[in-house]
Amino acid sequence: MDEEYDVIVLGTGLKECILSGLLSVDGLKVLHMDRNEYYGGESTSLNLMQGDDKPPEQLGASRDYNVDMFMMANGSLVRILIHTNVTKYLNFKAVDGSFVYNKSKIYKVPATDVEALKSPLMGLFEKRRARKFFIYVQDYEDNDPKSHEGLDLNTVTAKELISKYGLEDDTVDFVGHALALYSDDSYLDQPALSFVKRMKLYAESLARFQGGSPYIYPLYGLGELPQAFARLSAVYGGTYMLNKPECKVEFGADGKVIGVTSEGETAKCKKVVCDPSYLSDRVQKVGKVARAICIMSHPIPDTNDSHSAQVILPQKQLGRKSDMYLFCCSYAHNVAPKGKYVAFISTEAETDDPKVELEPGIKLLGPVDEIFYDSYDRYVPTNDHTADNCFISASYDPTTHFETTVNDVIQMYTKITGKVLDLSVDLSAASASEE
Repeated sequence: MDEEYDVIVLGTGLKECILSGLLSVDGLKVLHMDRNEYYGGESTSLNLMQGDDKPPEQLGASRDYNVDMFMMANGSLVRILIHTNVTKYLNFKAVDGSFVYNKSKIYKVPATDVEALKSPLMGLFEKRRARKFFIYVQDYEDNDPKSHEGLDLNTVTAKELISKYGLEDDTVDFVGHALALYSDDSYLDQPALSFVKRMKLYAESLARFQGGSPYIYPLYGLGELPQAFARLSAVYGGTYMLNKPECKVEFGADGKVIGVTSEGETAKCKKVVCDPSYLSDRVQKVGKVARAICIMSHPIPDTNDSHSAQVILPQKQLGRKSDMYLFCCSYAHNVAPKGKYVAFISTEAETDDPKVELEPGIKLLGPVDEIFYDSYDRYVPTNDHTADNCFISASYDPTTHFETTVNDVIQMYTKITGKVLDLSVDLSAASASEE
């Protein structure tokens, strides 16, 4: 192996696969390795067999389950899929419903001024206030000062903007967490611009497929995404090697990476991109995600029989420090056998008891055929990438809608290449199938 690669990517999690695709398209020479024999790293769609136990017979074949999460129709991930042309390898389906938990009940998330007027989440006067606020957000354009109503959203905080419209706490809860998709309340003290942009992204994504939600989902589960990017990388000359044990990153005397050794052979490289598990001495643990995977024979109650739905449980409603996410999909998405639904509940662990902690989400499901619990530690890099040329992704957070995942990728891309990723694309290139 005497040839030198520009970049060696270790691990085939979604972030690593997107990056190897983007870097290959940029003309860099990429070698992509994984110690596992299957794609997906930490974000793998869970085939129930990859665990140690055999799933119970009545659940059907394990390969019929592909569980995970989904993305905003106009969000960054979809823009990257279009930018790299990966959309041609994938079929999407729109997610049926977007819901929020409020005072122990599930409600559809109102996303426009029209829906605000109809929503049972708010009383009559609050509806009018919310409608005014939604109209402000819908009309807001960065480059049209008239639409700013005298507010500079780079300095005005989200809290100040909200108080201008006099919104009640419960309304702020669903707007901040179920529309702007913040996972805690720290955004309230930040400039309001990103809050308004996130609400606009939600409304525009919702309008895109005329569905009941702004989310789309790859038809055969998330496991398809890493493979699609792997194919992209291969088209541009990238090399893939799965099932490579050890994968030891080697450093030169100056502390910079020089290559990766596996099975006694070293591949030389200028830079390494990897998930935290490949350079465990250069990361620190910052938290833990608890999750439950539940298999059911019916949709989530109170979601209009949606085959696929996201329910966000804002932290305040649960007396927690961070939100809980509940996401359900079914055989209609080819992720489970006929008649079966899969629900996925995740949150940032605040205790050592995932069962108790995830109970508020599990309670919303009705009868469950089978529950699997697991948890994983969350790591962030501590290295200085300018000193060692190692670019380490952060572990996946508990959100189920991918915007944070992709932001990490976009920042890593800039650190690796020194370039800004251009995501101004024609969004109509990704369409969701109607069947």
